[in-house]
Amino acid sequence: MRKFAYEVPQSLSEATQILRHWGPEARALAGGTDLLVQIKEGGWVPACLVSLRRLDELKGIRPGEDGLWIGARTTMAELTAASALRPYAALREGAGIIGSAQIRNVATIGGNLCNAAPSADTAPGLIVLGAEAIIADGGQRTVKVEDLFVGPGQTILQPGELLTGLRIPALPPRSGSAYLRHTPRAWMDIAVVGVASYIQLDEAGRCVDVRIALGAVAPTPIRAPQAEAILRGEVPTDQAIEAAAQQAMKEARPISDVRGSADYRRHLVSVLTRRTLQMALARAQANQ
Repeated sequence: MRKFAYEVPQSLSEATQILRHWGPEARALAGGTDLLVQIKEGGWVPACLVSLRRLDELKGIRPGEDGLWIGARTTMAELTAASALRPYAALREGAGIIGSAQIRNVATIGGNLCNAAPSADTAPGLIVLGAEAIIADGGQRTVKVEDLFVGPGQTILQPGELLTGLRIPALPPRSGSAYLRHTPRAWMDIAVVGVASYIQLDEAGRCVDVRIALGAVAPTPIRAPQAEAILRGEVPTDQAIEAAAQQAMKEARPISDVRGSADYRRHLVSVLTRRTLQMALARAQANQ
């Protein structure tokens, strides 16, 4: 393994300065559960690793009247245990099934997103919850999480930029969400397909808003807008939910690989979309 520089900045501004200095050859290091494995397995080795371990301002979960702020260094274990995250079920469920307990104690939400795997378990939940990514670039800018990804292993982050946190809007009454994935093993596996759904109802029981996000069936996590449109403005009957699930299957763009064929993945999309919509609906009806 070739040598690389290792920097431990004491502030956010110092971290972005170091990242800008090294340019595309630098990588930020948080939990390292993906990055260090990639380095050890002989993949691309950065010229500089920039450790974020001294940047406590990137950790934590802060609820407020307008929603929730989550620091990029917040671990999966912290997300799963946080009482403030219980209403945000799609995210909490995704964070709670990543890796093992040991991995979840180290892996961070920022790392899970910036690794930009199409199968990332936190991405679909964040997308349906309307989350925004907060990016430091000398100043600050925000983008929707669904716009953060460019392709496998690629995000919109430019050299010198750093994901610092996430902002999730407050949940309205009569809303609910859910995330499910399919893996060959119950634990310590990567999603063959992952689906998150969100439903908001009006007082008459019609869908005011519906969001469906699919993971591991395209180069990036994607929405299923045509499936969403089937339910929006309608009473979510079993027949309507099934129609939306079938449409989501058509909107998926999977490939065949060692973990499953494209046809199998499309079938899983329909099954998991139906189940997550049913779960989200039940939670919305209970959240009066």
